[in-house]
Amino acid sequence: MITRLPVAAETGQVTLLLAPNRALSRSQVRRLTWEVCIAALLVAALAAWSGDVFAPLFALIEIPVVAIAFWLVWRSGDRRERITLGTDHLRIEQLPSRGRAVSTFPAAWVKVRVLERGDGHRHVVLAAQGREQEVGQCLGDDERMQLSRWLKTLLSGRSGWRDN
Repeated sequence: MITRLPVAAETGQVTLLLAPNRALSRSQVRRLTWEVCIAALLVAALAAWSGDVFAPLFALIEIPVVAIAFWLVWRSGDRRERITLGTDHLRIEQLPSRGRAVSTFPAAWVKVRVLERGDGHRHVVLAAQGREQEVGQCLGDDERMQLSRWLKTLLSGRSGWRDN
């Protein structure tokens, strides 16, 4: 999901927030986790009733693993990117930062490229002064193409590249 924040009139600064689409809210994920755990307990009870004495033991191992897996998947959806284009620089921040450095490129020299790396997906890469950084990793292919078009449009008046 790409959110374009309003342009700051006095500075001409444009900010894009990139985040993965989430199908479920936090409460819906909790409810789904509880429902899956209850279903596992019911299946284990039914298997134990029909003679499988190890089924409850496996259910006690399975339930925490499933709950932790759901929690980790939910937490992976918290990653975001903020791309800020000022008058003279382009800044890329990973949110939450988790120790990652903020990347800054001079806006006049940033080139937007779309690469296909053989994994079946297109990747948007910003390059300037011998450095490259991929942006929009949390987006789907259609959203990445929209991001590349927006970035090319935003940089077109500031860029020193002819074939942007």
